[in-house]
Amino acid sequence: MTLLVDTSVWSLALRRDRARDEPQVEALRQALGGAQSVVTTGLILQELLQGFAGARAQREIVGRFAALPLLVPDRQDYIDAAGIRNRCRRAGIQLGTIDALLAQLGVRHRLVLLSTDNDFVHAARHCALRVWAAPG
Repeated sequence: MTLLVDTSVWSLALRRDRARDEPQVEALRQALGGAQSVVTTGLILQELLQGFAGARAQREIVGRFAALPLLVPDRQDYIDAAGIRNRCRRAGIQLGTIDALLAQLGVRHRLVLLSTDNDFVHAARHCALRVWAAPG
């Protein structure tokens, strides 16, 4: 199984001022330890860099992400992401533009999305997105 780890999980895992005992953070730790493959995309990297202040924090994030394969959306991904967002909107689910593109990348590459954002759980009912769930 390959994980696409959402910004919400990375943010919790990288913060020094918060408890990091959420199951998604533990799943990320295990994956990075070799249990699964982890991939990312430029949107997630950008969101993280925008959320952490200081040159040192940014260098650390860039350094950590250098080891991860980077998925690059193509034209069809944007078209399909719009379709996902439109289906969700018709179903009463407010899925943002970036989240729709992340969902599409997950669908296209047959990834499991690791996130703390329940919008993805709701979106998965309207597309082939697989969302990580805690065991048990």
